[in-house]
Amino acid sequence: MDRRREDPRGALVRPYAVTRGRTEPRQAIALEAVMTASPTAVAESRFAGHDKHRIATICEGRPQSLAEIAAYTRMPLGVARVLVADMVAEGLLTLHTAAPAEAYEERMKLLERVLSGLRRL
Repeated sequence: MDRRREDPRGALVRPYAVTRGRTEPRQAIALEAVMTASPTAVAESRFAGHDKHRIATICEGRPQSLAEIAAYTRMPLGVARVLVADMVAEGLLTLHTAAPAEAYEERMKLLERVLSGLRRL
């Protein structure tokens, strides 16, 4: 009988083993930040390890947020954040960040003016 089927902990890999003991990512990546992977990056990720290849494959079909990557891979968010930051630094993923804060404030002011105009109608 297969021991791994008897003991559900048999397939468990500690998070620090996946990240080689690191708990902090190389760069800060927001939960809602979106990543994509090109077909070339997916092919290159085969040599970066199983977990990184899985992440690249998930991001090839359509853009994925950091939160989605963690959910699809069933990794703790901290582990996914470290791996994704490494992959961005290695050029395996492209990071698409949200608009800068200045643009956000301008959009909010525009939306407030539109809302105010709609209320006057």
